[in-house]
Amino acid sequence: MSILITRPAPAGEELVRRLRAIGKTAFSAPLIEIYPGADLPLLSQKLQWLSAGDLVFLLSKNAVHYANQQLIQEGLSWPNKLSYYGIGKSTSLMFHQQTGLEIVWPGQGETSEDLLKLPALQKMSHKKILLLRGNGGREVIASTLRMRGGIVDYCECYSRQPVKYHAADFSYHWQQYGIKTIVVTSGEMLQLLYNLVTDSDGKVWLLSCCLVVVSERLANIAQALGWQTIKVAKSADNDALIQALE
Repeated sequence: MSILITRPAPAGEELVRRLRAIGKTAFSAPLIEIYPGADLPLLSQKLQWLSAGDLVFLLSKNAVHYANQQLIQEGLSWPNKLSYYGIGKSTSLMFHQQTGLEIVWPGQGETSEDLLKLPALQKMSHKKILLLRGNGGREVIASTLRMRGGIVDYCECYSRQPVKYHAADFSYHWQQYGIKTIVVTSGEMLQLLYNLVTDSDGKVWLLSCCLVVVSERLANIAQALGWQTIKVAKSADNDALIQALE
């Protein structure tokens, strides 16, 4: 069984290395590349807008990485008067390891919906909230927290840009390599993958592959697009993906 990993570097390349180390045949074909976000120069100003007890949300490991690097470059620290929340365990642990600050995350799952179930987030009553995220993406956290009374601002800490592949070459190449399993870790990448393969033979191959995704929401999207064999990993971190691929 050959496995195609579509998540961006460095996590995608690390996953390939780890899979090969345990005897799997795996390849990397990232569907997006990550760049510094347009709002990074505004981060310190946006943090100063917050008062004691206000909330900062770290919505991916990329957000943690780029935001922390920005503050280090400016010789600044994360304010310890704020409440920090992470989208999941891996993002939250990365933030804690890099900053030493306490951060709260859901006990189960790594989705927006899991995060929004936390008891402390049910009533925001005019709390100021800063979401550290990438460009675009889902609005469910912002819209829900606003409905609960929060005053929400964003900081685009990183930018996701699609990698340009030649459509016919992409499907032919990976069919030749015997790809039977594909790992996709976001809705954006799932749609990019589906749109990339346009020829009928390629589409048959693509939809016949076992698709490994990281949430039930993605599994439902994949099923609607035509995939029949779908496996849901327990979370989006590489440990959970390796477990799902065993």
